Amino acid sequence: MSAHERSVELAVLAARAAADKKAKELIALDVSERLVLTDVFLVTSGASERQVGAIVDGVEEAMHGAGVKALRKEGVSEGRWVLLDYGDIVVHVQHDEDREFYALERLWKDCPVVPLPEDVTRTDRADDDESGSGGWAERG
Repeated sequence: MSAHERSVELAVLAARAAADKKAKELIALDVSERLVLTDVFLVTSGASERQVGAIVDGVEEAMHGAGVKALRKEGVSEGRWVLLDYGDIVVHVQHDEDREFYALERLWKDCPVVPLPEDVTRTDRADDDESGSGGWAERG
């Protein structure tokens, strides 16, 4: 069984909101066969605590606009790894350093990637990304 259609829609909504705040390397993972509590993990990162906070604010605003309220929020005050639990999806916004260290993509590598629209995964939208390394979704 794969993620419900509504979960995928919410993941895309959250991903677009994060991308609007210059979030890096967005990836959505279908964890529905591994976890009973949620369908999709959306993982992204920002270069600083301030950017992590802006990404979180953008995601929360978009989800609120869709009538979806977070069931739980963790890490907001630290701004290093913020977890937003919306039931159907869980959004992880990490500082670049923490993302590299914890490597959630590797931990959940057996889970299928949920396709995100090109306007979300396109790497040329991030003016401050000088690495040119591409997004996680493009690396395969």
